[in-house]
Amino acid sequence: MGKVYEQALKFKEAYPATVAWRIKKNAEVVERHLNPDEVPIYTFVAQKNDNFFDIFSTAVVCLTNKRILIGRKRVIVGYFLDSITPDMFNDLKIKSGIIWGKIHIDTVKEFVTLSNISYPALSEIETQISAYMMEAKKLYPSFDD
Repeated sequence: MGKVYEQALKFKEAYPATVAWRIKKNAEVVERHLNPDEVPIYTFVAQKNDNFFDIFSTAVVCLTNKRILIGRKRVIVGYFLDSITPDMFNDLKIKSGIIWGKIHIDTVKEFVTLSNISYPALSEIETQISAYMMEAKKLYPSFDD
């Protein structure tokens, strides 16, 4: 069992209302793409879509010391992996509902929506991602300099 899978299980146990399936297979996608110098800091599970009724797009989202990785294993063959580096990260938006919420990650190239996340987990996820990105963005030169 890898560290990403252990963190994903811990998250799912803490927030059981989060809709997620095949966590082990999705975590293996992320673990396969971790670089040798990357360390998983925080991992959570969600649906990578914008529709509360679509519950078949489970993803494992891992914040590492270098980037955010979003892994999804296809049912038959193959997988999807998204990588968001701090220089590509623009903004994070939380939308809360009664039971579940959504997280919108705005990047330079795309807009990522993660849904069906347990309501109490939203603040924890926002804190982890925002704190990391604020520190990591300091390492990149800005256009104002």
